Parts: sequence; structure tokens; C-alpha cells
Amino acid sequence: MDQFRQRLARHTPLLADGAMGTQLYERLGYRHTCFEELNNSAPEVVRAVHRDYIAAGAEMIETNTFGCNRYVLSQYGLDGQVESLARRGVRLAREAQEAMGASVFVAGAIGPLSSRAISASPGEIQAAFQETVDGLLAGGVDLLILETFGSLDEILAALAVCKASSHVPVIASMTFAEDGHTLSGETAADVARALAAAGADVVGANCGFGPQPTLDVLREVATEVQTPLAALPNAGLPARVEGRLVYTASPEYFATYAERLAAAGIQIIGGCCGTTPAHIAAMHAALGRLESGATPRDNAVRIETSWRPAAPPLAHAEETQGEFARALETGRFPINVEMRPSRGANPAKVLRSAEELRDAGIRCVDVTDSAMARVRMNPFVTAHFIQSHVGIEVITHLTTRDRNLMALQADLLGMHALGLRYVLAITGDPPMTSTWAPATGVYDVDSVGLIRLIKGLNAGEDASGTSIGQPTNFLVGCTLNPMADDLDVEIGRFERKLEMGADFAVTQAAYDPELFARVLDRIGPLSVPLLLELMPLQSYKNAEFIHNELAGVHLPSHVLERMKAAGGDATEVGLEIARGTFRALRDRVNGVYIVPAFDRFAAAARLGAELRAEVAEGQPC
Repeated sequence: MDQFRQRLARHTPLLADGAMGTQLYERLGYRHTCFEELNNSAPEVVRAVHRDYIAAGAEMIETNTFGCNRYVLSQYGLDGQVESLARRGVRLAREAQEAMGASVFVAGAIGPLSSRAISASPGEIQAAFQETVDGLLAGGVDLLILETFGSLDEILAALAVCKASSHVPVIASMTFAEDGHTLSGETAADVARALAAAGADVVGANCGFGPQPTLDVLREVATEVQTPLAALPNAGLPARVEGRLVYTASPEYFATYAERLAAAGIQIIGGCCGTTPAHIAAMHAALGRLESGATPRDNAVRIETSWRPAAPPLAHAEETQGEFARALETGRFPINVEMRPSRGANPAKVLRSAEELRDAGIRCVDVTDSAMARVRMNPFVTAHFIQSHVGIEVITHLTTRDRNLMALQADLLGMHALGLRYVLAITGDPPMTSTWAPATGVYDVDSVGLIRLIKGLNAGEDASGTSIGQPTNFLVGCTLNPMADDLDVEIGRFERKLEMGADFAVTQAAYDPELFARVLDRIGPLSVPLLLELMPLQSYKNAEFIHNELAGVHLPSHVLERMKAAGGDATEVGLEIARGTFRALRDRVNGVYIVPAFDRFAAAARLGAELRAEVAEGQPC
């Protein structure tokens, strides 16, 4: 949330994407359909549109949710699927973002309710927008964009719902006729003043006509408000050719107007109906030329090879890898943050996020291993990139789900050669059988067996007892779930992990300090350091999902009730719940492991800094 506002404060234009609907229409062979339903039936097409805009240089992409409201979807019998289609739209945008390895903002697109809502009461209108906003927020958007509204009253109603529901930034954009008035008769100046007064972070003009009338409207608006402005024009007026609409404004024309819009101080520039990735690429190049001496932004990663052999393994923990091992041994309080590898082959976004965490004072991150059985880049390759190019330590998660005994040993030896010394041993979530390409779980050993295997390598022997020459020197962690349904089984497994030689332990996300304390009392004094997992809640929908759908995690009723009552303050309330959990358990744990929702690393870093200050002012963690 803060990152978007900080980006606007740079006063260099942010390039948005272009049309979604006309792109889907074209790619589906000009077939009439419910575009929002394609989030379920043709996700690969939606993802491809997002990917093409990111490749063209877009810094902000919009979800395929423009008509995702009960009135539009009722025409297709889908009015009961508003929230699920909205969440799905966010997920597809995120998947495209991750596949491209790009640091782009995902904006939740919200359009007007359609003529079917003309007789709806104010309460019904509010409820309709609320469904859409809830779904987009639950999906994890970075911001919301209200666009193509013709009625000031309607967009103000939508804006009120957005502002009451969260603190995410909101772009409020209306469409104007050729005379500079909205379809309901308001002037551009009146619209801008009203939207700015109602709390819009950005005021914009989109759709309607092409770049020239849009620039004229925004020049008028700029004299009325200090709010940042957005221009998302159509590719000119369409012509009907052989029964379909064709937009005639060329990418080159849009590039010229991108420069003029930037010169006029417009801070978000993109396209609406009829614009294509080619239009965005042309604008990207034009805006790049305006930045004195700067080359156009490139979402591709360029990593120079800097591999060097790891130093000979050393026997003592304080010499193993650095700060994390020393913090555990000396009783300092490490604060780690979880990161997920890229969904595609480009690690650029992950590396930029790691740099953000490093610059915020985080000294160690955890890299997951295809968590929830969803395919991502190899964890120890990602860990090596982070450790070697960003310069912070990494704990690599390793599951036994995907590798047989031979592959586990081969991967561990490779990790050691790359200088990775910390491993969190995990059995792993079972593979998803509902996917189009189902995988088979291996499970030659579970996490208990993996710990034993790693300790054998540390002793210089493989699983068969054959010498590997120089021993490895891993520090191995294990997990503990105080909320397990069968605590007898969970505690028994945890004790076996300790018997096998685990060096530290990490809990499952905790929301009930009293239950957590009772479980620790039952286990008794621990022989290893224990890190408390904190996963700050983002919204009531997020809390409901975690409570009902995330295996092994349950939320107390008072936490659910508190999140439900939080409304637009839900993100801050979620952080406060995490702080309260930490304070209640501070004396029972030896460190913290923060899991950021929706990869919001700035919030995770802020929480980490607050907790670090509470432990000891200025103490490195």
C-alpha cells in the first residue's frame, strides 16, 4: 500500500496496462462471452494478456474484474460468484506477475453496476460494490481502480465502500463526453473536486475518446486539485469493420501523447479500450526517453555469474554461515521473513523484494519449497541467488514430498557446495490431484527421516553409511504445530525430531497465546531454540480462509470477531493481533518468523523492526 503512494511521489509517470476486454475478445476469435467468467474457464488467456502487458513495460496491471458485480453477472446466471471470480482475477494477475518475475502493482478493477441497477436502492448499490471489493481485497490487490463511471453519484458510492473497507489506495476514474462533461452532466472540474474530497488517491479520466480529448480534460482538472492524475484513453474512436469494432489509433500516436501527458504532469499513463501491448510498449519507450539519460525500464532480470567454491566447512556453529547461527547460540533474538520463489524462470522480483528486506534491516529470510504443493522455482537455487546477489542469509526449506532418498542427498550436497548451510526439514503438503498435471508424492522419508539424513551427512556418511569424504555442516530446523488436531501425535513427532538432532524449531502460525503456552508446558523445557511464526491477518475474509482452509491453523473466535469488526482498519488490526501474540509469548520463544500475506514485504519489515526494538534497541537480528 505504501509502496504505491511512494511510487507516485517520485513524480515520474507510472505506466499502466491497456485494454483487457478488447484483448480477450480478439484472442477468443471475437466470441461474445462473460469476460469475468473466463477467470475460471480460460485462465491461460487472461494470464497471457497480463504477461504481454508486463513484457511491454507496464508497471501496473488491472485484474479481469471490470464487470464483476451481481448485476452484470446475473445476465449469465453467475451473480452468486462475485467474490470468487474477483479473487480468481487477482490470483491470475499475481500468477502472471510472478511468472514474469516483475515488480508490478496489481490493481483491482471495478466498473459501474450496469443499467440493471438503475432502480436499486442506495443500500443495494452499496452491497453490490461491497461484494466486489471484499473479493478483490481477499485476493490481495495492491490498490483498487474505479473506472469508466458515467455517474458521479455512483462512483462516489463505490469510493465510499472502498475507503470504508481498507486503507489500500484508490484510483477514481470517470469517462467524459466530447464536451468535457460526464454522461450525467457534471464538469470535469466538479468531478475532480468531489472525488478528491471523498478521499480518492488518484483522480482519472478513461475510456470515452482518445488521448487528445483526455489530455484536454485533465489539463482542466489539474487546475482544480492537487491529487495525482491518471490518463487511460481509448485507442481513438472505433470504426465498424465487417461487423466488429476496430480501434484505429496507432501505437506510435500513443507514444507521442504519452510524452505530452507526462509533460502535463499526469502521473499514471496507460490505455483503455482498443489499446494493446504494442501501444504500451511504444509508450514505455517514449517515457523512457524522457528520463534524462535513463534507459527504459526492463522487467527481465540480468544476473552476472559470481559463483565461487564455498569455504571448507567448519565445525562450530558460530563459524557455520554467520549471524543466524550465532544469534541462536548466543541467545540473541533473530527475526526472519518468509519468501516464496518465483512461479516462473525469472527471479528478478524475488531479488528486489529481498533487497527491500535487507535495506529494512532483515538479516535472514526463509525460502519455501513449493508450499501448498504449488510449483515454484527450486528453493535452493532461489536461496543461492538471494544469498550471493543480495547478501543476506537464507534458510532453505526442503520437503520430502518431491524427492526420493537419492535426490534428497544429491540436493543437499549441491546446497552445501553453493554455500547454503541452513535447512528447515519439512514433509510437505500432499500433491494436488485436481490439477491438469497431477504429481505423485514420493515420501521415501518424512521430516523426521530427513533430519536423520542431514545429520548423517554432517557426520560424513550418506544414507547407506558410505563416506562422502569431507562432512557437511548444516544447521537443521524442524517444525512444531501447537494447534494440531491430534496433539499427542504432533508432540510425539516433535520429540522424535529433537532426538534425530534438530538444531532449532519453528512453530506453525500462532493466534492463541494461551493454547500455545499450554502446549509448551506439556512438552517441558526445550533443548533447542524456538522461533514463533507470526502471519498477520489482512482482512476478515483472509482470517476466514486461514481458519477454514489452511491446514493446521485455527483462529480463536475472539480473533475472528475482532477482524470482522475491524472494517477498513483490518490490516492494522491484524498487525496489532500479531504484536499482542508476540508480547504474550516473548519470554517463551527465542526468535520470530514472519509470514507476509500477499508478499507484502514492506509491512513484514515494519513489523520486524517494531519487534526488534521491543526486544533490545539497536540489537542486530
